[in-house]
Amino acid sequence: MYSKTEATQLRQAFWTTLGQYMQPVPSADGGPVNWMNYKTGLKHVYFRLHADNRHATIGIELTHPDEGLRELFFEQFRELRVMLEEATGETWTWEPAAVNESGQPLARIYQELRPANLFSRDDWPRLIPFFKPRLVALDEFWSTGQYAFDELR
Repeated sequence: MYSKTEATQLRQAFWTTLGQYMQPVPSADGGPVNWMNYKTGLKHVYFRLHADNRHATIGIELTHPDEGLRELFFEQFRELRVMLEEATGETWTWEPAAVNESGQPLARIYQELRPANLFSRDDWPRLIPFFKPRLVALDEFWSTGQYAFDELR
């Protein structure tokens, strides 16, 4: 088990390392992008990366506080499912009703890697190739898919 300080340092080191791997990769539109804090341009729509001592996930989270609007956004993503799966080359898990670690409701579309341990540097060679191509694929998907949300802005 790691102390709180050690866990924080390992977590920070991993995300910094992943950011360094991603830094030279341009966005699908050709410009620079902050991969670790990706801006979708839509309030309450986030690309989230998570890793802990059990698993890793990458996904799209819809956090709108209004349940009806959150469902509307989720349905709009369902319309783009084929485009998302073509961009990523895989089927993702679709969860219309979930709760985050803070207890707030959300909808999410994600991929998961199990088992994976962020706190073991031996797992980093599995985690980085899990995140990197999916993050690039999400960006590729979003470069055209975002326009389907223009009426919901």
